[in-house]
Amino acid sequence: MLFLGIESSCDETGVALVQTQAAGAPRLLAQALFSQIDMHQAYGGVVPELASRDHIKRVIPLTREVLKSACIDLNQVDVVAYTRGPGLSGALLVGAGVACALGAALRKPVLGVHHLEGHLLSPFLSEDPPEFPFVALLVSGGHTQLMRVEAVGAYEILGETVDDAAGEAFDKSAKLMGLGYPGGPALSKCAQGGNPLAFKLPRPLLHSGNFDFSFAGLKTSVLTQAQKLGADLHNPDFNHKADLAASTQAAIVEVLLKKSMAALKTTGLRRLVVAGGVGANLALRTQLNQACAKAGVRVHYPELHLCTDNGAMIAMAAAMRVQSGQQQPRFNYGFDVKPRWPLSHIDVLSV
Repeated sequence: MLFLGIESSCDETGVALVQTQAAGAPRLLAQALFSQIDMHQAYGGVVPELASRDHIKRVIPLTREVLKSACIDLNQVDVVAYTRGPGLSGALLVGAGVACALGAALRKPVLGVHHLEGHLLSPFLSEDPPEFPFVALLVSGGHTQLMRVEAVGAYEILGETVDDAAGEAFDKSAKLMGLGYPGGPALSKCAQGGNPLAFKLPRPLLHSGNFDFSFAGLKTSVLTQAQKLGADLHNPDFNHKADLAASTQAAIVEVLLKKSMAALKTTGLRRLVVAGGVGANLALRTQLNQACAKAGVRVHYPELHLCTDNGAMIAMAAAMRVQSGQQQPRFNYGFDVKPRWPLSHIDVLSV
């Protein structure tokens, strides 16, 4: 079966084609992605109305590009999948509306996909796909979660953020340092020239005895340090900004690392999957690789270009849900979106 996936939850428009196979994970045939970073940089963050309008402009040309690249006619598509939530409501409505319109015009079924499940299953698109069961560290935007994954749709939340997520800590700290948007990659780049031990920053909930996360206190500490440094933070004669960036990154990575390793030890599982935008952070990957190698644990990531929001993960999640019998596409073309949709409620709202 051929699955056309459309992602439009925030500031990237993604379209992709995935094909199921008789054996093994579905394979990616083609994908196209347009990022709105340049448009939102002037505002220091995503402007929802602008994001929605840009999705409208991009989604059809990207769909044509993907079909042409895969040498597939639109009528050959078997299922049209789209991101149903969570995300920005206006942006989600663009993808859902286009997907359901295409389905109705082609008389093909449609399927709404949970954005976080797309990230969670994206490592199955890599050259080294994981096997079930595994512990998953999902670090995407406003979400940081550890979960036990037994199979498609069988997710047990072990812990999650109680306030700011890791991605928000990166972005907000970067803004406090004047590093611009998108904050996470900018902070990581700045951190390369800094000393991670220069500032003593907190590691919230590191010794809590559970798998929950909290990064709001870290952000407050970064603000306090930035205010103490004042103009010196931006003085090129000093390395304060790089040192603060490196110290911030070190604090976030240490919490993610130690909580993940503790979850592996508690569950007894020998496989870790890391997915979501923060999963592209090279410091996190390096330290996880070292810790997992020492513990005899396999660790899997999506390819770097698949860590960001993309249509491939949406098409893949749809294909894997259908293949596993968890969900069937529908011929009902009325649609809604779920801007707030906990992954733990995925089966409640997957009709």
